[in-house]
Amino acid sequence: MMLPYTLACLLIFSFGLTSSSARQAPYSLRISCGARHNVKTPPTYALWYKDIAYTGGVPANATPPSYITPPLKTLRYFPISEGPNNCYNIVRVPKGHYSVRIFFGIVDQPNFDKEPLFDISIEGTQIYSLKSGWSGQDDQVFAEALVFLLGGTSTICFHSTGHGDPAILSIEILQVDDKAYHFGQGWGEGVMLRTTTRLTCGTGKPRFDEDYSGDRWGGDRFWNPMRSFGKGADSPRSTENTIKKASVTPNFYPEGLYQSALVSTDDQPDLTYSIDVEPNRNYSVWMHFAEIDATVTAEGKRVFDVVINGDTFFEDVDVIKMSGGRYTALVLNATVAVSGRTLTVVLQPKGGGHAIINAIEVFEIITAQFKTLRDEVSALQKMRKALGLPSRFGWNGDPCVPPQHPWTGADCQLDKNTSRWVIDGLDLDNQGLKGFLPNDISKLKHLQSINLSQNSIHGGIPASLGSITNLQVLDLSYNSFNGSIPEAIGELTSLRILNLNGNSLSGKVPAAVGGRLLHRASCNFTDNAGLCGIPGLRACGPHLSSGAKIGIAFGVSIAFLLLVLCAMIWWKRRQNILRAQHIAARGAPYAKKRTHVSHDIQMTRHGQNNNSHGQARTAVENGPSLLS
Repeated sequence: MMLPYTLACLLIFSFGLTSSSARQAPYSLRISCGARHNVKTPPTYALWYKDIAYTGGVPANATPPSYITPPLKTLRYFPISEGPNNCYNIVRVPKGHYSVRIFFGIVDQPNFDKEPLFDISIEGTQIYSLKSGWSGQDDQVFAEALVFLLGGTSTICFHSTGHGDPAILSIEILQVDDKAYHFGQGWGEGVMLRTTTRLTCGTGKPRFDEDYSGDRWGGDRFWNPMRSFGKGADSPRSTENTIKKASVTPNFYPEGLYQSALVSTDDQPDLTYSIDVEPNRNYSVWMHFAEIDATVTAEGKRVFDVVINGDTFFEDVDVIKMSGGRYTALVLNATVAVSGRTLTVVLQPKGGGHAIINAIEVFEIITAQFKTLRDEVSALQKMRKALGLPSRFGWNGDPCVPPQHPWTGADCQLDKNTSRWVIDGLDLDNQGLKGFLPNDISKLKHLQSINLSQNSIHGGIPASLGSITNLQVLDLSYNSFNGSIPEAIGELTSLRILNLNGNSLSGKVPAAVGGRLLHRASCNFTDNAGLCGIPGLRACGPHLSSGAKIGIAFGVSIAFLLLVLCAMIWWKRRQNILRAQHIAARGAPYAKKRTHVSHDIQMTRHGQNNNSHGQARTAVENGPSLLS
């Protein structure tokens, strides 16, 4: 049983030596929440990127809850007024396997909750719920999970539970090996491993992988110190000798992790460790060993069994034999189904010896949630903008997952054929909505019920609603819809309730829609002054087809244009006549004056002629005059 395991370890070790040196550095992203500039923090001077354009919320000064918290000065919190669901949406994340870690913070302002409680989800899967007292426990000031990110993005959401505003200090996305923490059957892309605890035994100093100078492909894990499992229960061991087979693929544990250990005593030969866990869950337990005790120098000197919650998972563990020698790392992994609230690991020595352990890791195995169909998510996002949904709805992240925190007003159902969540109901009545209903609502093909009553939605009723074949309830009553009822509504053969009352609709109710009454559907068209054509509404006048209405409108338009043209011609002619009369009136006094002058001249000449004749006669009569 042990020979194949040892052979596998040797193969892993050999592969690790060749692959880790050749591969490129892993992807890493560290975000200092609320920060406006990139910062570096001691002692490793890790780079933390500024928090720009990832999410909403409010930046504020931070109070670190623990000395292991990154020494950052800002955080971002999410007031309940911005909705119950708030998410960081991080793009351009390469496809791969990642350790995602979120540190919590406390807002450094008066009158703020000093210990907010909220839930956390990654890619739609809830991984953690903060519990009262978390700010006083070093290993509870952050949440961490191993996750496969396959879509080029990472969505990390924080869900209010009514106990203070979620406050986030930092987010880390650190790439690890694709096969990291492969626990056997059931492991894969559809599984997440949430860190429950990591212990480094026999030391009192907490460490991160970077403190150990660990390989970056390890993910910079945090190791909580375990000086002792109990008074008189054990004694510490330590060494400075080199540990072989430690930092090898796929987990790349730091060598320093194996340089301290706890060994049981004569008074209490069993080494026992217990941890509180969530009931009815599966856990992956990883135990680390290296024989660093100077008194144990050969195989067979230390042998023990590993018992977890009363079941023996490993018999006759001989660290030197199984690892291949002293100062050589050995890792054992077990998957445990826990029905109660406690997980207990016991190392039981055989033959009067003592047990040894260097480190322990415990993960909760979480099945990743299926996501909502992408087209339906896109349709809801467009509806959010068109209807002007207030931020208090919290339509962020995935509409249906985590199931504990679906979007307000959206009803979901898991489609087992596609393994995707779909939207089968919208219940947004009396929410003060003032926008319009977009055509994209037809992309919610699985809707069975729509209730948008008692809002102020305006515009026309989309004809695309007629393509939602499973729709049984359509309630658009008491809004401001106008225009006619689309004939396509009559194609909804599953429709049982149609409420369009209390709007500003007009025109004849389509025969197919009115005919739903004959199929025992409940329809209400009242309080629409312009509707006609079915019992209970006014009678319609002569019904014209759409083509006839267009023809009449065209004829009226032409007649109106002709009337305008004739009026313009008449007006122009009238202006010409008036202009001519005006010119004539202006010239009349001058012509009269000229006539009088001519007449006077003629009269003068005539008088002169008469005088000449008179003088002539006088001269003849009087004779020639004498000249002197």
